Amino acid sequence: MAKPCWFRASSPDAMVTLFSLCPTAFENRSLGSIWLSGERRSPLQVLYDLDQSLSSPLAEVHRQRRDLLRQTCSRLTRRQHLLRPEDLRHVLVDDAHGLLYCYVPKVACTNWKRVLLALSGRARSDPRTIPARQAHAPGSLPSLADFTPAEINKRLRSYLTFLFVREPFERLASAYRNKFARPYSEAFQRRYGTRIVRRLRPRANPDALARGHDVRFAEFLGYLLDPRTRRDEPFNEHWERAHALCHPCRLRYDVVGKFETLTEDASFVLDLVGEPDLRFPMPPRPKGAAPRDQAARLFQDISPFYQRRLFDLYKMDFLLFNYSTPSYLRLR
Repeated sequence: MAKPCWFRASSPDAMVTLFSLCPTAFENRSLGSIWLSGERRSPLQVLYDLDQSLSSPLAEVHRQRRDLLRQTCSRLTRRQHLLRPEDLRHVLVDDAHGLLYCYVPKVACTNWKRVLLALSGRARSDPRTIPARQAHAPGSLPSLADFTPAEINKRLRSYLTFLFVREPFERLASAYRNKFARPYSEAFQRRYGTRIVRRLRPRANPDALARGHDVRFAEFLGYLLDPRTRRDEPFNEHWERAHALCHPCRLRYDVVGKFETLTEDASFVLDLVGEPDLRFPMPPRPKGAAPRDQAARLFQDISPFYQRRLFDLYKMDFLLFNYSTPSYLRLR
């Protein structure tokens, strides 16, 4: 049996108790599930059978990722924070297929939302034809946070839970380019860019103060490292750490997919679901330099002192998901 972990979460009216499974060794949580009947096996059951048969090299890769995540959590998280229902806001639910997916922005989350919409029958059957605005529309997919504690617990016990992660600084560089270095994010730039310019750019011109359209990478990093930023409000999801969005040391993840192996890992999940013919909409190939080189170029003008501070801020994501320290960093 998995070790039960109980968390109390404050609500305006009462204390709510959530049950989850601590990330111990993988086991068959789908046995006894009441949501699935008949001959069809749940994705979690399929994964359990693969894990027992030792016949799938890719299943072995994912077993090793689970084990590493469990071991790292055990080593680094002696004191756990209390889990609230609101902490589950990024975990999306597909009751029809028994899936829980925690989305991390800048890690193919738009395409995974398209896939879940297609699987659930809420949109066209070909996810590649679903507009991005529909995929991101509020309420288009149910969140685990919308359910009662009892309903949450039932799904945590019997559904396949997965997330996709990415090399942290490549994800951060992608967020900066997408939100601050391109002209079509005007609303985003007015909300965050003006705040960054006002705080970090002495004698900024009125146009920059009004539009926030020309934020420099060093200013963006300065904003992230400024203690006032997280004191005023949580990080925006586009640069929040993956572990802070998905709580992998509190929730049990059966599959940890990676952006760097997106094709193989997406196919692996769809095979578990029993939809191997569903085409995952792959993101377009990047133009110009590779993501690592683009990140290296952005970091080359950042001082070693601030590189170290930023690495410390994102260090948990590097460790939990087995990413090496980038060679372009000059850490002291």
